[in-house]
Amino acid sequence: MNGRIVARAAFFGVALAASAAVAPAAPEPTMELPEIVVTPTRGPIPETAAPAAVSRVDMRDGSAAEMARSTPEALREVPSAMAQKTAHGMGSPYLRGFTGFRTLALADGIRLNNSVFREGPNQYWATIDPRSVRRFEVVRGPASVLYGSDAIGGAMNALPVEPPAWSGEPKWTGRLSYRGATAENYNGGRVEYSGRASPEFGAVMGFTKNEIGDLRGGREVGRQPHTGYSEWGGDGRLVFEPDRDTRLTLAHQSFRQDGVWRTHRTPYGIDWKGLKRGDDREHVFDQARDLTYARLDTGDAERGPARSFTVYRHAQSEDLRRVRADGRRDAQGFDVAAWGACAQAIRPGAVGRWTAGAEYQADLVDSYGRQYDAAGTLKKTEIQGPVADDAAYHLAGLYLQNQLPLDLERRFELVSGARYTFARAEAERVKDPRTGKPFRIADEWQDLAGSLRGVARLGEQGASAVFAGVSQGFRAPNLSDLTRLDIARSNEVEVPTSGLEPERYLSFEVGARLDFSPVRIEAAAYRTLIDGMIVRAPTGRVLEDGLVEVVKRNAGDGWVQGVEGRVDIALAREWSVWTQAAWMEGEVDGYPDSTAVLRREPVSRLLPATLRAGLKWAGENGRWWIEGVGEAAEKADRLSASDRRDTQRIPPDGTPSYAVAHLRAGAKLSDRVRLAVAVENLFDADYRIHGSGVNEPGRNVVVSSAVEF
Repeated sequence: MNGRIVARAAFFGVALAASAAVAPAAPEPTMELPEIVVTPTRGPIPETAAPAAVSRVDMRDGSAAEMARSTPEALREVPSAMAQKTAHGMGSPYLRGFTGFRTLALADGIRLNNSVFREGPNQYWATIDPRSVRRFEVVRGPASVLYGSDAIGGAMNALPVEPPAWSGEPKWTGRLSYRGATAENYNGGRVEYSGRASPEFGAVMGFTKNEIGDLRGGREVGRQPHTGYSEWGGDGRLVFEPDRDTRLTLAHQSFRQDGVWRTHRTPYGIDWKGLKRGDDREHVFDQARDLTYARLDTGDAERGPARSFTVYRHAQSEDLRRVRADGRRDAQGFDVAAWGACAQAIRPGAVGRWTAGAEYQADLVDSYGRQYDAAGTLKKTEIQGPVADDAAYHLAGLYLQNQLPLDLERRFELVSGARYTFARAEAERVKDPRTGKPFRIADEWQDLAGSLRGVARLGEQGASAVFAGVSQGFRAPNLSDLTRLDIARSNEVEVPTSGLEPERYLSFEVGARLDFSPVRIEAAAYRTLIDGMIVRAPTGRVLEDGLVEVVKRNAGDGWVQGVEGRVDIALAREWSVWTQAAWMEGEVDGYPDSTAVLRREPVSRLLPATLRAGLKWAGENGRWWIEGVGEAAEKADRLSASDRRDTQRIPPDGTPSYAVAHLRAGAKLSDRVRLAVAVENLFDADYRIHGSGVNEPGRNVVVSSAVEF
């Protein structure tokens, strides 16, 4: 790091140490009820009993996460997470070194991932409206046994806002929320209405609208042109509960993004630290997502048998308009309608608690591609868009999990599980890039994955725990692997490939959640072995636009390992301090140059060593709070060959190190009014999250408020 960055990092450390030294003695510890999470085991358990590393991000508690602009940014303080952004309106969190179709996003337990998700960062997590979410639960590391294909780096579950509990009489509440940010040029808000008409009927309805102008970077970069966009979302939930053990939910979510530029592909990209600019005059995406589902829950998993049945339709569409350097125009996109059903049962037995389930999803995919001359006259209609046209993808799974207590007080528990998966791809219209003719691809795969984990709860209240486990993960080839004909990185284009096999992973993990009140510690170490990762391999051909042609091969063997941790210290009744750190490294086989010779190289776009720390004062009853936060990352210069070629997003010498500071404050002005203000990037630094296509905001004043009526 350079001298200025070291000085700022030292300032953060000295400030925290000084605060700890002068703070009053910590108060006597008080017992708190454990937080309940559902994602790690598919049933409600105390967070301390989770057999894996899990993060809970609450979105309605006035925290910094609630002030985040998007879902990926709401997860930025999850250990070992990196919120990469190809464009200002896009976002793709890296979890333990993996992103794109190697991380799984769930919306209320329903897969967001579908068969057109592509390798590397994609924009689809940004179509989950964070204003409609009550909390995110993130399981870090492979979760394939419970959640199937794609859950390699981790699984994130976005749990929506629920109707309020019955209070003895009908009650309806409105809520208006607003977020504004100066450097992000952001103005947005949400109106929400929720309530209970009777003990049996509840509802939530909400609408979000955001307008985002051009992003302003730090003091040197300034305005980043063509980074603005607009978005809106709407959602609703109807809940019918005829008795305490029966619940029927009908729900819908819609979200739209319009005019999201990938500016690094255009001359409007910045030349910061030697970055290259693209030559497309325009490279603009529109996104849409719609989820409609019905769920019937019976029983209570905490008291006895419980069952759940869900049917859904999850639709996604993407449209790209591109104007090349010579004025020629391309229009391409796809529509995916994912129809699915899942059933699950949780039942206590003589040998522990059993969780069994079955899932099926069918993706129906249509895609298009059209070429126009500079005058706008249609010259050619393509066989396919970015993926095959007239395609289908079937994904089915059966899973079984057992939670076996090893003592009468359930302090020691062994969690084992297995999943069988069947996947089939059928693509009727795939373009052969050599002949220009259509052909058909059809293939299918099967997989059996297992996991074995143990957790030991410690202390009188079981507030501390240690856990360890070994888990298999897998990812079946999808339509993007098999049929993508589209730009990949800065100077590559993927072409269709057949004959691929599933990727397989084996992960080992140990960790602890320790409560030595007033000190709380969370730490984990992991190592993931990679077998047959699908990687891009050059064919030796250079296409008409100077793009290098690449195909997919199951050639990537390697590993990723790392450590992550967080320490929270209650210094006094009002003061607390926290620090969080993550480090990882990894290598995988790939094709670093055009010779098509396989070589071991660093895993692409790994999170650089990162440190965050904060000092917080919270007044009585938490009605007022103020927090200073510092974060720093080392230089990301462990680059793969494809990273080195990706010079529109990654500077030639790697992404520079950085250290930034933020100041946040909030107040609960009344039972119905909440206000928060932050000054982010206090020193107006220029910096970039590794692999992103835009720099982060410069000095940024963020205002967030919520009013109930």
